[in-house]
Amino acid sequence: MYQWLLVRKYLFSKIMPLLAALAVVLCTAMVLVTWSVMGGFLDMFIRSGRTVTGDVAIAWPNVGFPYADELVAKLKADPMIAGATPMIESFGLLGLPDGQNKMVIVRGIDPKTYSEVTAYNDILWWKPITTPLEKDVTHEDPRLNPGLRDAMEFYQQGGKTLMRVDARSGDAKPAIVLGIEASGFNWRMEEGFYKPQQYVKRAADGSEVLVDGFLPRDGEVVLSVLPLSRKGGVIAQRSMKMPVANEFQSGLFEADEKVVFVRLDVLQEMLEMQKARRVVDTAGATAPGEEGESPAYGQVAATVEDPSRVTQVLVRGKGDLGSLGAAVPLKERVEEIYREFAKAHKGEVPGASTIQIMTWEDQNRTMIAAVQKETGLLLFLFSLISLVAVFLVLAIFWSMIAEKTKDIGIVRALGAGRLGVAGVWVGYGLAIGVVGAVLGGVAAYFIVHNINPIHDWIGTITQKITGNRMLIWDPRIYYFSVIPNRVDPQKAVIVLVGGILSSAIGAIIPAWRAAAMHPVKALRFE
Repeated sequence: MYQWLLVRKYLFSKIMPLLAALAVVLCTAMVLVTWSVMGGFLDMFIRSGRTVTGDVAIAWPNVGFPYADELVAKLKADPMIAGATPMIESFGLLGLPDGQNKMVIVRGIDPKTYSEVTAYNDILWWKPITTPLEKDVTHEDPRLNPGLRDAMEFYQQGGKTLMRVDARSGDAKPAIVLGIEASGFNWRMEEGFYKPQQYVKRAADGSEVLVDGFLPRDGEVVLSVLPLSRKGGVIAQRSMKMPVANEFQSGLFEADEKVVFVRLDVLQEMLEMQKARRVVDTAGATAPGEEGESPAYGQVAATVEDPSRVTQVLVRGKGDLGSLGAAVPLKERVEEIYREFAKAHKGEVPGASTIQIMTWEDQNRTMIAAVQKETGLLLFLFSLISLVAVFLVLAIFWSMIAEKTKDIGIVRALGAGRLGVAGVWVGYGLAIGVVGAVLGGVAAYFIVHNINPIHDWIGTITQKITGNRMLIWDPRIYYFSVIPNRVDPQKAVIVLVGGILSSAIGAIIPAWRAAAMHPVKALRFE
């Protein structure tokens, strides 16, 4: 009992212990803020990475595999699976209106089923909105303009169907949806929204003119792809001029800069992966029409119907599979279903041991691992810095024990044991740790919860002082319009316990020194 009475007396009677508590406050708050922001960044990245991939992908790149509709039907019939959709992914060349050519990843999709598996409809950028982005306090986002609402609804519908209605003829044409960063004609503002820019185009007489860069209004691009034969050889380049229906922002810069969407049937025809008849000889060898081969003299030729092919089937599971490792059971079930599918079409589709079946985590593993390692490195560095609290508690307690030597001698003379004396100082360290950790947790919660207003305030102050607005978290660089501002309770508990233990550890050596004192010598101490 006397231990806690002494702890309470020492805790509030001296300024030095409060400085040790302040060190614990700062170290705890620093680690928790860092972990919360970096953890929030990883969560935002994961959500962004899943917007265009689904939970599990079955992939056979380049030449693709047939009977995808049958596989999709089998997948949808499983109770673990909420949806499935076929897709083609290929490389292409995008010819922009300003004369630039850009390498892109072309994805052929069925808009209806693709939106059931991914967040496709949600990531379409040009659509009417009523709530501004968090930092758009002046409501300058073009999508908020009531006068543009009908136009935005038109662009949104075009993106959902991958068709654009010609204003003159009224005919609907297959269209393309570009990543918001693909054309380079959209400027991302500090508030996080986009404004279309003008671009320079050279006229027939050699002069340069400024042209409106808002492609969904009336812009067109030229898409070129290279179809491959069944043996992987290039057949011939195919090009198609396509109107732009909309643009999308997934939150993943690599996708928004390089990916474009077209209709699945359109890309199948361009890549010659649609259903078609093929000429073969009676032995099953390919006849003319495939890489210039022809049957030997006297062979009898026949025709067979080749089913359409796709390169991927995307799957979405039931429930939330957004946490790391959550999609693994779904992947295992998809592997079982594909094994049965491959057995039914043996020799016509890739075998179960060769097909690529990946979770969304597998597809984004490089970036996820990079963010995890960066988070771990920062936590390690800040934890090393937090050792300051341990040594500060040790130094303060060491000096306090020298100051309280007579008190220790009196307590020992009254019958207190060595463990009892040591317990006073270890309890003292725990008390400082509890006070510092709790206050540090409160400070961290306040900072993280208000980190975006604090960031804006720093920008305002620096602009007044230097004339330049300092943006530590610039949306044009980090691609997220706001800094993550959620404290994970589990992480908070770990950090708070670490702060308490670090303070107790710092008190152990001084406590041992106090316990080792001889009571008579302590009473004679001057």
